[in-house]
Amino acid sequence: MSKRKVLIVDDSAVIRTVLKTILTKASFQVVGEAGDPYEARDLIVRHNPDVVTLDLDMPRMDGLTFLEKLMAYHPLPVVILSSLAQENSDLALKALELGAVAVVEKPEGDTKEKFAHSAFERFVEVVEAASKAKPRAYREPAQIKRKDKEKSGKLSDCLVVLGASLGGTEALAEVLRTLPPDLPGVLMVQHMPEKFTQSFARRLDRISQLRVKEAQTGDQVMDGWAYLAPGGFHLAVNRKGQGFELELRKGDPVNHVKPSVDVLFTTAAEAAGSKVLAALFTGMGKDGADGMLALRDRGAMTLAQDADSCVVYGMPKEAVAREAVVKTVLLSEMAETISREIKKL
Repeated sequence: MSKRKVLIVDDSAVIRTVLKTILTKASFQVVGEAGDPYEARDLIVRHNPDVVTLDLDMPRMDGLTFLEKLMAYHPLPVVILSSLAQENSDLALKALELGAVAVVEKPEGDTKEKFAHSAFERFVEVVEAASKAKPRAYREPAQIKRKDKEKSGKLSDCLVVLGASLGGTEALAEVLRTLPPDLPGVLMVQHMPEKFTQSFARRLDRISQLRVKEAQTGDQVMDGWAYLAPGGFHLAVNRKGQGFELELRKGDPVNHVKPSVDVLFTTAAEAAGSKVLAALFTGMGKDGADGMLALRDRGAMTLAQDADSCVVYGMPKEAVAREAVVKTVLLSEMAETISREIKKL
């Protein structure tokens, strides 16, 4: 089996050397190193890499501009590795909107030792997943026409729970764009660092008819609202009176991630049983499969994104393999399916 080909794009020669050492040790073939996007363009034409790692803070052309051009004319799986993403999460979200598979935070300092102690394993896993991912050409997002959002005062008597990882920010955005404003409360886990989730919640709120916020302990789940798990916390839901209450938990990572889809899905099964609709979206690994099986065992409706529309068909594949999924659904039909099926609960 041939090695996966990687092109490294970073203006720091030290970082390029560190990344080449790490990736070569992990059995990738580093086919080139570029110090700016113009060098990268020529190397992409010459080597046709399987995945590109890209810094955002670049000379001659910034990383976002290069990414937009690349995804429009020569789509490739791209992993953003940038310290700018730590300081400005809006840049990271824009990169994902433009078609990047993932954003990995560049650790402070530029030595191999500092990288190895912070993001080494995660970086290798993401590059491996991205090298097999389906690149997505950038399309200008459609303008959403909607009425002013109403503040619902109705406690939800059933739940919609959604889980996603790599590629999930755009999958969730596509679904929330067309969900109706009177939907029962939506609880979401997207694997994402804590610096990014607040910005992601704001973005979803701008494009959705639902009111979207970062979840907080003590939130009552209301119709017409969607609640996003903050990075660095697990999101759990508990029964309280005639409704449901949210709880943020610190704890250890589950399936190597925090927040974990399994925590949300498992607690939803305990709190609401068959009064849950769950959907699992694109992502690497197996997070969410155990929780989805617990939900199906309780009689919940369980959906999984189809393989062809997934950037990485990992999490849904695991759930399907465990017979935890009632229906596999095209991403383009997911919002309609959720809206239809939730009325049957």
